[in-house]
Amino acid sequence: MPFNGQVLLYRMENIPPVLLASMVFMIFNGGGDFYMKIAIGSDHAAFPLKNNLVSHLRKKGYEEILDVGTDTDSLPCDYPDIALKVGELVAQRKADRGVLLCGTGVGMSIAANKMPGVYAAHCHDVETARMSRRHNNSNVLTMGARILSPETAVEILDAWLSTEFEGDRHSRRLSKIADFEQKICPSCCLSDKGKTVIFDHPLVQHKVSIIRDKNTSVKEFRELVQEIAGLMVYEITRNLPLVKIQVETPLALTDAYALEGKKLAIVPVLRAGLGMVDGILQLVPNAKVGHIGLYRDPETLMPVEYYCKLPGDISERDILILDPMLATGGSASAAISLVKARGGKKVSLVCIIAAPEGVSKVHGDHPDVDIFAAALDSHLNDHGYIVPGLGDAGDRLFGTK
Repeated sequence: MPFNGQVLLYRMENIPPVLLASMVFMIFNGGGDFYMKIAIGSDHAAFPLKNNLVSHLRKKGYEEILDVGTDTDSLPCDYPDIALKVGELVAQRKADRGVLLCGTGVGMSIAANKMPGVYAAHCHDVETARMSRRHNNSNVLTMGARILSPETAVEILDAWLSTEFEGDRHSRRLSKIADFEQKICPSCCLSDKGKTVIFDHPLVQHKVSIIRDKNTSVKEFRELVQEIAGLMVYEITRNLPLVKIQVETPLALTDAYALEGKKLAIVPVLRAGLGMVDGILQLVPNAKVGHIGLYRDPETLMPVEYYCKLPGDISERDILILDPMLATGGSASAAISLVKARGGKKVSLVCIIAAPEGVSKVHGDHPDVDIFAAALDSHLNDHGYIVPGLGDAGDRLFGTK
């Protein structure tokens, strides 16, 4: 699909998670019934109700139920912990729907709705539950064990699960919510298709303005490119999974969090991509580094590989391809193809300045690849330079002409 030249925060053909979920949550199984994966959780106050609802769902034929806890009503627990677990499963499409229960249901609703991609509806009656599906495409239901009888909760749950989203004008309204989610947290937008994320953080925009200036020195240009790359990857890695660990401080043993072990690889496209490497390694020092070298054939104008060295376990890693300038997109697309040909699966492209032509080329060739950029400029000139751009990034990084 041709890029229309507008400054977008993501590809418009991407379907927001809440809308896509309504399209794919049901498939037929061998018995002819609809299949749905449901995540459910409660705090201690709603633990008995959760058990009742889980038992009811199993009797109704829902075989895949993800119970995230809590596991007892004898010990207090914090409802945000449960709400965010269920919310994450739904937002990442590891569950089709979520059910959250606490004393009133209010706390669960507040907490779950902090998760981009979660649309939690707090319901006290059957009609509200149905309308939350028809008009709002809610993907999480919250209820209060102290407010509802078990029988009423079952009726609400059944109505909510059996009601479909009507779409039409409601899709347009939900898209506005998804647009805002994308604006406030670009990297939180979860999609099976690649998206284009433009970082509008003030620090990033300030530093981009300086590197655009033709009077910026090589030293300052190089330092700023590293800083911009680091700031961008700080946001790109927002969704890295964590595991709870125990750490002994000088005063006590306490719970803490560590990266779950997600493997990263950064692959600069020579030569300009090298300028982004150190800024990223300062944040992710354990990332492995590959290199790709390409030149443009003077006859065909097509990119030609002259060097490619990647980590041996590239297929197991999330890969960030680095190229400061996304102009025509030919080199970036070729680099992505090289990585995929050598086993790379989860690939993203990180650039500082992008042109609409390059974005269109990369997404046309690789619709599964996310593009992260600090700025999306107007167009390419007759010589293939981005306008207004910043000139030749490689020359400005290394002081060459």
